[in-house]
Amino acid sequence: MTEYEPYAGPPPMQPYAAPPVYPPPAYGPPAYGPPPVYGPPVYGPPPYGPYWAAPAPWPPPPPAVRWAPPPGTPPHDVPRTFLQAMLSRDWRWWRPLLGLLLFGVVFSVADVVVVLVAVLTRVSPDLALENLIDPFTLLVTNLTLIVGIPTVWLAWAVAHGMGTGWSSSVLARMRWRLFAPLTWRALATLGVGVALTVVVGIAVEPDGVSGPVSGYGWLILVVLFTTPLQSAAEEYVFRGYLSQAIAGWIRAPRAGAVLAAVITATLFSLAHVPPDFLTFFDRFAFGLAASAVVWLTGGLEGAIVLHAVNNVLIFLLAGGLGEAVATDDAGPGLLVVGLDVLAMAAYVALVARSRATLRPETLTPALDLRFPGPAAVPAPATPRGW
Repeated sequence: MTEYEPYAGPPPMQPYAAPPVYPPPAYGPPAYGPPPVYGPPVYGPPPYGPYWAAPAPWPPPPPAVRWAPPPGTPPHDVPRTFLQAMLSRDWRWWRPLLGLLLFGVVFSVADVVVVLVAVLTRVSPDLALENLIDPFTLLVTNLTLIVGIPTVWLAWAVAHGMGTGWSSSVLARMRWRLFAPLTWRALATLGVGVALTVVVGIAVEPDGVSGPVSGYGWLILVVLFTTPLQSAAEEYVFRGYLSQAIAGWIRAPRAGAVLAAVITATLFSLAHVPPDFLTFFDRFAFGLAASAVVWLTGGLEGAIVLHAVNNVLIFLLAGGLGEAVATDDAGPGLLVVGLDVLAMAAYVALVARSRATLRPETLTPALDLRFPGPAAVPAPATPRGW
């Protein structure tokens, strides 16, 4: 076993030499002069601006630009009935007034021109235009009414800035496919009614039958070629533009249709200068029936057929049987009016029942181009727990 020696402590320290002695410095303490005297600044405080630059003012808004839909776009934002066809995107309450004023001026001037031409050419010696069984008098009378068709078209184009076809149907055109089925329905109802009234009139006054009038062949040509156009012209005015103007002002579809039917039927009857109340009522009922057909079919086709069949049959029968048949007081009065009203009601009922097979369009095509308002923007969903 190894034996350790006891610890003897740290080694002895060596003595250090004394530090050197340095002489005092050869220079004294620094001599500071007096502090400088500063005068007031020769410039003012710097003009500090805002912490950030002010925003530039908003530029002025651009001039109003009217956005025009592409050609062929329907003029309605929502589907409309025929009587509300004027309620397009550009509808203004004064447009129908402008159209009616324009119609009155142009129609009056056109009638004067037609009568002057008839006088200068001596086509019709009857300037009063009362003997409608005379073929030339009937021709001039029909022409003075036919000019109403292009006049209505002019009112649509100028006052409303819309196509002239909106005066015909909800498709902005004449639906020719409806004429044939509507014509035989009118012949089966109103045609039978007209024939019955003539038969009843002859039975009551057989002396009224005097045979064909002079120039009956010319009368047939005038009736077949101009009377349907004359009937259409009256429908374009009364069941067309005037009814559409009234319904446009009313806005409510059913209320506007009823009010337009009553007003235009009254004006239609008064325009024919009825000699008594029964005649007034007969033509008033005719106007109501025509308005009902317009509402059911969405256009003037059914009313034109009703009017044309009535007038063509009356003039052909009156010219073939004698002038007495064409007078307003011919027949037994109340019975004749009753037959007429029943025949017109039957035509309206038959048209209403046939809508499933005829499939007439009753609303205009539409494309909604309106900008959504604030209420139409959906609100953000509320987080749960709020």
